[in-house]
Amino acid sequence: MSQNVIPATGEEREKQDERAARELAERPEPKQLDALHTEHGDTAIAEGVVAKIAGIATREVPGVYAMGNAARRAFNALTQRVPGGQTSVTGGVSVDKGERQTVIEIAVVVDYGVSIVAVSNQIRENVISSVEYGTGLEVVAVHVNVTDVHLPEEDTEGGVSSSARTEELQ
Repeated sequence: MSQNVIPATGEEREKQDERAARELAERPEPKQLDALHTEHGDTAIAEGVVAKIAGIATREVPGVYAMGNAARRAFNALTQRVPGGQTSVTGGVSVDKGERQTVIEIAVVVDYGVSIVAVSNQIRENVISSVEYGTGLEVVAVHVNVTDVHLPEEDTEGGVSSSARTEELQ
């Protein structure tokens, strides 16, 4: 036997919708938890941690010659000459971090002949996946600023490599 179903009128549908909305509003909202804020405690991540992860992820991208602007690179070169000095992996990285999200700015020097667009996109992908996996923060944006292009002839001057010139100066 088939039963004829009479469609609800506009007024009846409005009443059903209002009833459903009231029921939904009356339900207690589940406690929102994420990777950094759990029922057992909170995790705070310093901006420097995010910057280090982003710096390492950027250096892994083929076509990235160096990081930072000219002043930053000159400073890093000086610190490498000091006994026990180390290159900062955060050079060229700026982080604006909130409680659950972050925006990262990266300054790089790319090798001549690479596609700046392709390198920038790969930097973004690598930084986003590394930072989100490593910290649980949502990466809202990765801004890439290409400050220079490294030319192959800049490595040698009259057949002497820049590292050999550095050793002569020491």
